[in-house]
Amino acid sequence: MERILMGKPVVAGEASGVALVSKEPLSFWGGICPRTGEIIDRRHECSGAIVTGRVFVFPQGRGSSTSSATLLESIKTGVAPAAVINLKVDPILALGSIVADELYHQAMPIVVLSKEDFFSIKQDDYLTIEPDGTVKISVKLRETGRNA
Repeated sequence: MERILMGKPVVAGEASGVALVSKEPLSFWGGICPRTGEIIDRRHECSGAIVTGRVFVFPQGRGSSTSSATLLESIKTGVAPAAVINLKVDPILALGSIVADELYHQAMPIVVLSKEDFFSIKQDDYLTIEPDGTVKISVKLRETGRNA
């Protein structure tokens, strides 16, 4: 089963990966380790999760302008999310992705979705991001534990 959502590309690009979904804002500065991709903010609901290669779905960034540098470093070291989906434009994260594209030719797509579409994405959905802001959702089939 596949659904298609139309979003606004903040930083255009193509990416795909399994969704890591949070209802809480997160500051990349002090929130994500730029060497490992781990969410290190111990008060965050996704604490301990790894964002590397995942589509990180969270409402918005929180706080520090240094989040741009943390995202930039994460992209450089190869541990950044494959893409980010937010509820509203986060200029701090956008800056980090844009600078990574300029310096390393590696942009991380960022898309903003409507509230209804944002909350329709579930943990472990497989997402494909297109440059025009289209988000394709393929629901991951859970193993039943039975042999086929």
